[in-house]
Amino acid sequence: MSMRRRTVLKAMVVGGTMAGAIGRVTTAGGAPVDTGTSRYGRWVRRHGLPAFSYEADQEALPEAEWDPVLAPRTRRHWTMLGNRAIQLQAANDGTVALFDESAGLRWLVAADPVGTGVSVLDDGIVWGSAFAQRAGETPSRRTFGPTWFEVRDVRDGLELERTILCPEGESPWVLVRVRLALAGNARGSRTLRHVERWQLAPRFLNLFEPVAQRRTRAAQIAYDVQTTARGLLAVERFPAAADFTSGAPARLVLERLGRTEGSARQDGAVPHPALEIETSLVLRPGERRELWFRFGREDATPVDDPRRVFDRSLRALASRLPQGTSPDAPIAEREIPWHAALLTGGLSLDRVVGGHTLDQASTYSFVMGFNGAARDPLQHALPLVYTEPAMALSVLRNTCAWASVDGNLPYALDGAKRPTNIIFRPSDQNLWALWLAAEYAAATGDLAAFDAPLPYHPSRGAAAVPLREHLRRQHRFFTDGVGRGERGHVRILNADWNDLAIGDSGVEPAVMIERGGSVLNSAMASWVLGVFAGLAERLGETALVTEARAQSEELRQLVAAAWNGRWFHRAYAPGVAPVGDDDCWLEVQPWALLCGAADATQARALLDVIDAGHRAGSPLGARVRWPAPPDAVAAGAWGDATSGGIWYSINMTLVWAASRIDRALAWDEWRRMTLQSHTEAYPDIWEGTLSGPDAWNATESTRPGRTWATTAFAMQAFPVSNLHSHAQPLLAYLRLLGVEPTTRGTLAVGSGGRFRSPVFRLEREGHGRLRAQGPVMLETARGTVTGDAGIVRW
Repeated sequence: MSMRRRTVLKAMVVGGTMAGAIGRVTTAGGAPVDTGTSRYGRWVRRHGLPAFSYEADQEALPEAEWDPVLAPRTRRHWTMLGNRAIQLQAANDGTVALFDESAGLRWLVAADPVGTGVSVLDDGIVWGSAFAQRAGETPSRRTFGPTWFEVRDVRDGLELERTILCPEGESPWVLVRVRLALAGNARGSRTLRHVERWQLAPRFLNLFEPVAQRRTRAAQIAYDVQTTARGLLAVERFPAAADFTSGAPARLVLERLGRTEGSARQDGAVPHPALEIETSLVLRPGERRELWFRFGREDATPVDDPRRVFDRSLRALASRLPQGTSPDAPIAEREIPWHAALLTGGLSLDRVVGGHTLDQASTYSFVMGFNGAARDPLQHALPLVYTEPAMALSVLRNTCAWASVDGNLPYALDGAKRPTNIIFRPSDQNLWALWLAAEYAAATGDLAAFDAPLPYHPSRGAAAVPLREHLRRQHRFFTDGVGRGERGHVRILNADWNDLAIGDSGVEPAVMIERGGSVLNSAMASWVLGVFAGLAERLGETALVTEARAQSEELRQLVAAAWNGRWFHRAYAPGVAPVGDDDCWLEVQPWALLCGAADATQARALLDVIDAGHRAGSPLGARVRWPAPPDAVAAGAWGDATSGGIWYSINMTLVWAASRIDRALAWDEWRRMTLQSHTEAYPDIWEGTLSGPDAWNATESTRPGRTWATTAFAMQAFPVSNLHSHAQPLLAYLRLLGVEPTTRGTLAVGSGGRFRSPVFRLEREGHGRLRAQGPVMLETARGTVTGDAGIVRW
């Protein structure tokens, strides 16, 4: 029996978790559920794009209750949607919240414990779009779209359909469409009142500030509410000498749009009133009426025809999102545009630093209050190179601006967008900037971008320099500031990718920080410096080319020497055994393959080890470490976070590396990354249905299929909308199609699936086209193709 066959059989029997292999699973209540079907609803197509119709009654479904660990148990399920200026938290209770990080991390209106933004109807009985005010026993239908959220309910022939849309572009407000329709067989006309209601509830996210303190600070905010020609304007009033670290006080508007009539008022709640617009109307049988509103930051943009804005946004969305299909993963047809929508929904205009950021989000932003690590926006932007390259460049510029003038990237920006290291000083961050720059240039040919001046973060007080100079300084800091440690490897400092590597290494922390060598970052640097040298050569940076290529080759040889006969070591420290000699740390292995440190025999043997160990019985992908210590498993201390958890960012590199050696394994690993795989394995768990965290708990965990938690902070507190769960499947899919930059400054493209975006198309047979902004060279199965600005075909 082959090793692959043994792995599949093992996956089918470990704890019943591989629902896709078994065929059916059993819920906690004992009722069988068809595999691939969520307990909460089903996928549909709306406006030509995937959407999820949430049809469950979460109050009646026992499995719907979940534990955020650091907050009370809840039945509220949500995800984040957005445009380039604002993010919408849409939830199964029919309410929403609005997040804005343009001037600082903050909730304009928070969900605490529930959100706002509801329709209230009075047609003799008061009901509305909030699930708590639903019309009857049948659950309302709540639909999560790529950039919109809709609630539909019916009572006695009167239908309410409420849609909240984040318009395409940088509008800092949401557009609300309320459709009211009376059935044609209704007995007579219906007189009713509709109230558009938004409860003001601010939250300011200072880094690590306790929830109670945030509520106390929010209670200090008052609002000056003014009546306008179309609605209400609410201006925040900060207390004297208060520092809310999020820019100027917000000016929030609730307006009726188009021909919508109504009277505006505020609920007298103090200090945070509710803004309301009431509309009275009479509906005849068979009649349909539309009411239009917008809520959010005050904006000078007029909206004379809201229906046109709504329809134009949906058309632009459908044309903007990429499409993907492959015979090896049919689910790509649904997941590629969905992941792209939720990824770009995390883009945010940055009014402090400039450009756009692509925050890691989830618990880090929405709960803890920081944008970090710096590597995260950079790696999230990588797939945008092939869908929205202007945004990829904007994120590159924004993140490079965080650095000090010597090229040192801080760990993060805090809630007020100030550079901070918290407690971490990673040694890999510059590599991500060099990588994104190289990939952007290879795919677009936009070499002029590297001569455009880029200001530093305002706190640096430094003069603007061209982007190429930022990259030179970052390379120099990586070379001299990070430097080398034990056995000549890149210093680990107090973290490389793995924030907990020092503690998990078993080596004295001070020694490891000062002298420890990271095989992971040596392997990654070998590959990154190789492709960065290709960019430097195109930019005419001769000395930089020579140095980067020499570094790349030297590091490759050092990584090759880290092979222990089964896998590559993880790290070194003086006077102790290598870290990762007895167990295999996954994060280093794909990079060792990608940089060319393994020969063909070693590469095949390493993939077999990973397949039989890290991947075995794991429906969501390879565990980050293996084997699992039996005593740790028995104690319930294994399978979470970096102790055997499953990480999107690491498994993306595994898919990529495996695609060069074993495409069947690579495609299988990609399929395990999908939302569909999580639903098949864990149909009762909400997270993983539409979005996810940065890491999943493995089958050995006491909470399999959920995510990590500590007593201080928990991904489980906000277990969705981490952008790794959307960026990494997109980038891994492109790598499976052979799309990647080369050390020659060119772009390699392969075949095996379809990917289509407004700027890049690749067909299954390997031909395609690229919209270039400057000179490009593509290495295809049909030979090398060159082109200049415009459409390049092969």
